[in-house]
Amino acid sequence: MGIWIRKEAPADVAAIEAVTISAFLNAAHTDHTEQFIVNALRSSGQLAVSLVAEDDGAVIGHVAVSPVTISSGATGWYGLGPISVAPEHQGQGVGTRLMKQALAELRLLDAAGCVVLGEPGYYSRFGFKLEPLLVLPDVPPEYFQAISLGSPCPAGIVAYHESFSAQG
Repeated sequence: MGIWIRKEAPADVAAIEAVTISAFLNAAHTDHTEQFIVNALRSSGQLAVSLVAEDDGAVIGHVAVSPVTISSGATGWYGLGPISVAPEHQGQGVGTRLMKQALAELRLLDAAGCVVLGEPGYYSRFGFKLEPLLVLPDVPPEYFQAISLGSPCPAGIVAYHESFSAQG
């Protein structure tokens, strides 16, 4: 049957949490709150895009996309993440498929652009790049990238939704 990408359904919540926990269990640069962030985004109605990768009826990956604010007042910008793939399925293109579909969904929403905090070498493959005038405070700038989806990249300080502070 193969792996397919689809929108999150209510029955997927527990599986998404399990995949997110396992994906970040041994990851560097994490405080292991990703599953709490996803749940808080969902509870607050901030999951603009929530996609799962499914293989033979099992959820093996997930990507969350939520609105961000920019101090300049620019609108239509989103933050991608967390993105999770079960460890036994990593390195098989699942994350790539989730990324491509998430960006396609943002285009359908007429999003102006998207930011991501993560490994530059990975995310640059999808068109993300360092935008020096777009800043996420307190992180190394090379790990914060953006992709414009038709609008010029704004300047300003980016803030993720308060759900990113969720601890449990």
